[in-house]
Amino acid sequence: MPEAAQAQTSAAQAAMPEDPLRAFQFQVEIGGVTAGHFTEVTGLGVRVEPIKYREGGLNQIVRHIPGRVDYAEVTLRYGLTRGRELWDWMHKSIEGRVERRDISILMLDASGSAEALRWNLFAAWPSEWQGAPLDALGREIAVETLKLAFDRLERA
Repeated sequence: MPEAAQAQTSAAQAAMPEDPLRAFQFQVEIGGVTAGHFTEVTGLGVRVEPIKYREGGLNQIVRHIPGRVDYAEVTLRYGLTRGRELWDWMHKSIEGRVERRDISILMLDASGSAEALRWNLFAAWPSEWQGAPLDALGREIAVETLKLAFDRLERA
């Protein structure tokens, strides 16, 4: 294929929009191991607090500089099973023996089998647990909630 045709083909491929990832295709790894059957992950976020100041001589203008970094707690929702690993991890926090672990949240590609991107939460520990709502008239699965605090976030 001539060089001009290859360049046109490459340019056309680069201009094609990429499909967004599906929110329901994800995995959670705790300590490098895929953990549980999580139904939902929410709260993934970071905020850099703006600090306002006025410059000397220009009191009518308010400037902003970056301040404290605050990571939101991540909430994991998962189907209740007989397994005790997550409860035991939470119980260590209750007893004051916080055990920090690295957590990864993986978005999967359209096939659901390959990693498309990941967020790594460093030094995460359970800060809150909520038991599954119990309803004798309902037919839903029992879903527990675990909130994680962490020190640093990275997108890989």
